[in-house]
Amino acid sequence: MIRSPLMTVMTDAVMKASRSLKRDFGEVENLQVLAKGPGDFVSKADTKAEEIIRAALEKARPGYGFVMEEAGAVAGTDESNRWHIDPLDGTHNFLRGIPHWNISVALERDNQFIAGVIYDAAKDELFIAEKGKGAYVNNRRMRVSGRREPTEMLIGMGVPHIGKGGHPLFLRELGAVMTRFSNVRRMGCAALDIAYVAAGRFDGYWERDLNTWDFAAGAVMIREAGGTFGTLDGKQPTMARDIICGNEVGEPALRAALKTA
Repeated sequence: MIRSPLMTVMTDAVMKASRSLKRDFGEVENLQVLAKGPGDFVSKADTKAEEIIRAALEKARPGYGFVMEEAGAVAGTDESNRWHIDPLDGTHNFLRGIPHWNISVALERDNQFIAGVIYDAAKDELFIAEKGKGAYVNNRRMRVSGRREPTEMLIGMGVPHIGKGGHPLFLRELGAVMTRFSNVRRMGCAALDIAYVAAGRFDGYWERDLNTWDFAAGAVMIREAGGTFGTLDGKQPTMARDIICGNEVGEPALRAALKTA
């Protein structure tokens, strides 16, 4: 369990936003039958949650900058610290009433991600990590999996969105992974899926063309849980788009497989 002032600030902000999202998620199924559909409703829910988180963090840590999915980047007077916020990761799942979505907040300090919170409100699982203090899910210490054989490993992944390109490369990479690992999963929620690697549920994960708010919190969790978090595009994590992670065997094995694609 992490009881630092920083973690208290972050978890309090996330839990405040989760209350409105839980209520909104309960309304989504009813909206599926309307002609307009739930898209506009979910967009408003996303924006509202981000505003709640931002207000709470600004009050607790005035001067910190922000990198946000909805409002974009906002510079702070404190150039060393920036929050990375995804108020609703897994929007398509949320939109369809699928209980696999989360709220994610991470702190970047001096070009390093040092703390992260990911809350799976639908399942009431709170994943937290802070540099040098470990990673936990609902007060239980997280460790990456101990599997050593790729043929026994379950790999998570993301799929390129329509209109963004990258599908030919992805299909080659998927083929390379499927012939070397036990199985693959596409859950549709990058931050939470990376947290699953930290918790030992997945043995590895890769995805291209992400934003920092998709993986910043998870990057801290992977490292604090004894795993390896890296990039596929050669950039440092705070500027990366293509990421990879896993346990000490899974990450290099996955990286090697992707290079053959």
